[in-house]
Amino acid sequence: MRSLVISALGVLLTLTSAIAAPVVDKTDPYKMMAVVSTTMFDRLKAEQSKITQNPEHLRVVVQQELLPYVNSRYAAYKVLGPQLKKTTKEQRNAFVDAFTDYLVASYAQVLTQYTDQKIQIEPAKTVPADRTIVSVRVDIIDKQRPPIRLDFKLRKNKKTNEWQGYDMVAEGVSMISTKQSEWSGQLRTEGVEAVTNTLKTLAAKPIRRETDK
Repeated sequence: MRSLVISALGVLLTLTSAIAAPVVDKTDPYKMMAVVSTTMFDRLKAEQSKITQNPEHLRVVVQQELLPYVNSRYAAYKVLGPQLKKTTKEQRNAFVDAFTDYLVASYAQVLTQYTDQKIQIEPAKTVPADRTIVSVRVDIIDKQRPPIRLDFKLRKNKKTNEWQGYDMVAEGVSMISTKQSEWSGQLRTEGVEAVTNTLKTLAAKPIRRETDK
């Protein structure tokens, strides 16, 4: 009887999660970003007290609400650039894992700037069928400071026609381009494993609000 009750509770929780989960149209980058952004920022607002007490909770929010819509492998390969061809499968996978953790930490750190501001998402536009890269703008509007502009760059999978993010441009500064420039020298001189270790170190740094620094 006990196992039957536990099984029933498990099914109920699964169904509840499925009902609560928002429907995301991944074939339209603007609709996708509207749903993902709204869901994520609504959660940030609802869990602000928890985040204030423990900023590390932002990693969980990013992993659950944003990471499923990010192509971290493509982003990692963009950072590797011409050094990609010099890596083994094991080295690439290790780099992608470390880079994914770094992305989560980086997005979480950016989101420490959000408290209860208004979120303004760029209106939907018609995307030509042959276009594979688009940028969707999200503004965090705060009466106490200038708006924070975030541009999410997305890439279309030609096989599935679904879009995934791969870069975040904060106030005109591309994370991918910045890291390409920052790590290109180390990649050439020390190799991919050295940069992988650097990423692990950076990803492990605690998430802190500006007021905590």
